[in-house]
Parts: sequence; C-alpha cells; structure tokens
Amino acid sequence: MGLDAVKAALPEYAKDIRLNLGSTITTSTLKPEQAWGTALACAVAARNPVVLREIAGEAAGHLTPEAVEAAKGAATIMAMNNVYYRAKHLIGDEQYASLPARLRMQIIARPGVEKVDFELWSLAVSAITGCGVCLESHEKTLRAAGFSRDQVHEALRIASVVHAAAVALDAEAALA
Repeated sequence: MGLDAVKAALPEYAKDIRLNLGSTITTSTLKPEQAWGTALACAVAARNPVVLREIAGEAAGHLTPEAVEAAKGAATIMAMNNVYYRAKHLIGDEQYASLPARLRMQIIARPGVEKVDFELWSLAVSAITGCGVCLESHEKTLRAAGFSRDQVHEALRIASVVHAAAVALDAEAALA
C-alpha cells in the first residue's frame, strides 16, 4: 500500500498533492534512506494516522530498524525543541537566550544513524512546525557538513507534501 494508499485516499481537490507525493519522495536526489527518513519523520510530525501508517509501512522497506527509530526520534525531539526554541525567540526578550533549556536531548548526540541524516530529518520537521530558529540551526549544520542547498531543498519539498497530504486527509475525516 504505502504512498499509493495515501494518494488513493486524497480527494480530487488535492490532486496536486497526489501528484507531488510520489515524485518528491521516489525521485528525490537524496539518498533513499535520507528521503524515506525525511518522509517518515514528517509523517510523525503531521500526525495523520493514515499518512503515518502508510508512509511508515513503505519506509520500513527502505530504512534499517535503527533509521526508523531515529526518524521517529527526530520528529518527537523536534516536537519539544520547536515549541521551546520558537517560544523563546517569539517572546523577544534576549535574556531568555542565556537561560539553559535543562531538557534532555541525548538522541541528538547519539541518534543511531548518520548525524547528518538526523539533522536533515530534524530540519524537515522544523519546517512543518514552523520553528525558524531550529530551521536556521539545522540548515547551518547541514551546510557545514557539506550538504548542498539542493539537498536541503529536497527535504523541504518532502516535508511540504507529506504535511499537505495529512491536512487534506484530516479535513476529509472531520467533514465525513
């Protein structure tokens, strides 16, 4: 099933999303593990059960068990970090920047996959949740590690389409 099941479930008004869903993931210039890890992390972040179940099922064929756990870990750690760092930034008081987070983030240091892959997945999740501070930080880390703008762009494309599929399916479920 996988992507085909998600595409089949999308309503006609989401035809563009249906067309983009397969092409952004399956023809990505990212390595398959990077593309599927991005898709899985974004599916977790997007929170739609159909999107998550189907992408997780198909991603399992492209990812090691460790990468599956790391992609889910990227989504969940960024769920916490995106709220925390975005809030500190939006408050606008520079003194908050000097306060330590005192939040456990050990998975970032030891994600169980290549650190750059975890960074890529964290960047994509940060795009979905809208944390500019985290987007800037992860993009800077990726670029310093040798990732091109095109590679970062690929992750953003996957994030946008996975999220849009989740939005459409959530809307249809709510209106049913």
